[in-house]
Amino acid sequence: MDCAVRKGSETSRRRVDKRGSYKVFPDQSSKMRIRIEAVIRRIPKGKVSTYGAVARAAGFPGAARQVAQVLSRGFGLPWQRVLGAGGEIKLRGDSAIEQRLRLEAEGVRFRGRRADMKQCEFKYPCG
Repeated sequence: MDCAVRKGSETSRRRVDKRGSYKVFPDQSSKMRIRIEAVIRRIPKGKVSTYGAVARAAGFPGAARQVAQVLSRGFGLPWQRVLGAGGEIKLRGDSAIEQRLRLEAEGVRFRGRRADMKQCEFKYPCG
């Protein structure tokens, strides 16, 4: 069983809309933001994670878009360490170039346009 989905946990009682996207309610948004920020801060230098993995580790599977939203509004977060599925940089233009340069400076290796996830992916521990 995936470490983010346990019986009786908050994740098993999540609210999902018809498309399968995670639905955020006002009473939940600040708690969600704080948990997502804490998970992002745990990614060590030289490692990367994906939006989906961050959402699962925070206890909100299916909330990858909310992770992107937290990153766009957050201050002081290691935003460059969060990538799209498969290690793809999802930003465009100068921001994408800056993200890649920051990651390369931290020692993250790339295979073409994607980060080498086999070598550089940060695996969140269960529990």
